[in-house]
Amino acid sequence: MQILKNIFQVGGDLNGVTFDQPGALWNDGNSYIIKTEQGLIMIDCGCGNTMDQIFENMRSWDLRPDNIKVCLLTHPHYDHAGGGYILKDKGVSFIAIQETAEAVASGDERCCGYLYHKIFTPFTVDQTVSDGEKINVLGIEFTIMHLPGHSMGCTAYSLIWEGKHIVFSGDVIGTLLGGDFGWSGSIDFDKTIYTESLRKFAKVDMDIMLPGHGLIYFYKPRRRVEEALNSALMLWR
Repeated sequence: MQILKNIFQVGGDLNGVTFDQPGALWNDGNSYIIKTEQGLIMIDCGCGNTMDQIFENMRSWDLRPDNIKVCLLTHPHYDHAGGGYILKDKGVSFIAIQETAEAVASGDERCCGYLYHKIFTPFTVDQTVSDGEKINVLGIEFTIMHLPGHSMGCTAYSLIWEGKHIVFSGDVIGTLLGGDFGWSGSIDFDKTIYTESLRKFAKVDMDIMLPGHGLIYFYKPRRRVEEALNSALMLWR
């Protein structure tokens, strides 16, 4: 579905864009496409089992899967990066923070295949980035925000799009359908580090936040982050 001009959500089972298996509403994280004159940028690529659905959704918007040039990963969990090896075989380049790059290259427990009773297929990231770095991807400038805690590789990507500050936030916070926090069963989940990341993220003014699962925040998304921070401070200090 089209979110903004040339920005689309093409995957995600919590709100029914894709579907993995009965009773599983967290198996496939949200996947997004940004259409540029130089090709398509993807943010997260789902669990892999829904890649055909993602491609079909893309075609309904006249987006050619073969035109995906780059995929940005928000973190290494199976529901967000499990399909990476499929895109890698198609020649797509990957960008991620170092912690995520190391995890997907090994396919170890940091990728959380155990949660889905599946095996994570490793693949390599082509470009690693760091917190605060600005990168140009197909003519679009992104700012990197490393926000560890849910996993040590959690990353948000921000950009200015048609005058609006847009943030792809991954699983830094939960959704209106699933509580204040991302899943806490990660091997590298850390409450103290997570709280500091929420403190950092709560200072970011943005117009639209595109999360890793569920509903997109079009109205004052910073308030939602502040709510998550408040919950963390009450529960975890």
